[in-house]
Amino acid sequence: MKAWATVLAALTLVLTGASATPAVAAAPQAEACQKGWGSITKAAPGSLAMTGSLTDVRTGEHTCYDRMVLDLPGMTTADPAGYWVQYVPGFNHPPSQTGIPVAGGAIIEIEFTAPVDDARYHVMLADPLPGLDFRGYRTFRDAKFGGHYDGATHIGLGVRATLPFRVTVLPDRLVVDVAHTW
Repeated sequence: MKAWATVLAALTLVLTGASATPAVAAAPQAEACQKGWGSITKAAPGSLAMTGSLTDVRTGEHTCYDRMVLDLPGMTTADPAGYWVQYVPGFNHPPSQTGIPVAGGAIIEIEFTAPVDDARYHVMLADPLPGLDFRGYRTFRDAKFGGHYDGATHIGLGVRATLPFRVTVLPDRLVVDVAHTW
C-alpha cells in the first residue's frame, strides 16, 4: 500500500508540475552601499539663466540612503541650475535671517538657481514641503521652504544626524541622496 501512495504522489507531482524537492528562495542580493560621499559642501556654478522652475519635490527610501528629487523641467546636464548643498547650524530665510525651525539632528540647506513654479507647486515661506511624509524614513525627518531670494530657491532638509550625502544632476532633476550610515 505504501508503494501505491508513493506512485500516486509522484504522479500528482508530474501532472501538476510541482517539484518533489521544496523550493528554496534565492537570497536577495545585498546592495553595496556607496562609500566616500562625505559631508562637506557640494556645489556647482550652473546657469543663472536656466528657463526651468521647480515644479515638484518628491522623496524615496532606498537600501542605503534616502533620496530627495527636485523636479526642474528644462534643466539639462549640459546647462544645469547652479546649486549649493551643505550642512548648516540653523536654517534661515536669506534676506531677513529669520530662523525657520527644521526637525532633525542636523540640517542640510539645498540652494539652487531656479524659481518655484507657483502655478504647479504651491508652497509658502517656512511651510513644510507639500506632499512629503517622512514617517518610516531612516534618515529624513523634515523639509521646509526657505523662500526664493536673489535668484535662488532655498530648502531646509532635516536629517537624523550629520551623514554623508551626494548631489546628482540629471535631465530635469536635481537629486540629493543622504546615506543612512557612515
